[in-house]
Amino acid sequence: MAKNLEISFLLDFYGSMLTEKQRIMIEYYYNDDLSLAEIADNEGITRQGVRDSIKRAEGQLLELEERLGLAKRFQQVQTGLEQILLEAAEIRDYNQQHDGAEKINTCANNIMQLAEQLRD
Repeated sequence: MAKNLEISFLLDFYGSMLTEKQRIMIEYYYNDDLSLAEIADNEGITRQGVRDSIKRAEGQLLELEERLGLAKRFQQVQTGLEQILLEAAEIRDYNQQHDGAEKINTCANNIMQLAEQLRD
């Protein structure tokens, strides 16, 4: 099975909506980088049972994202915040280079601080 980074990302958003067993196995596989055989040994089930559980969990994660779109929205917000930070820094720098109004610098700095807080 090829590992998909998207699944690991979706696990952060929707992992609590999986059964405990599914969540544990998919975390072993994606976050702890264990093989199917290692997970099977840890859980006392067959390798095929582990694979089936992981595949079901992956399907559920993808379906949740399809319906709710939280991970996609999160990425859009992060991208928007990065752009806001760049634009505010550009306004501040331009204003400083051209002896602009102090109020513009203050506003640009406030925008940057708010965007930084939201990003973290």
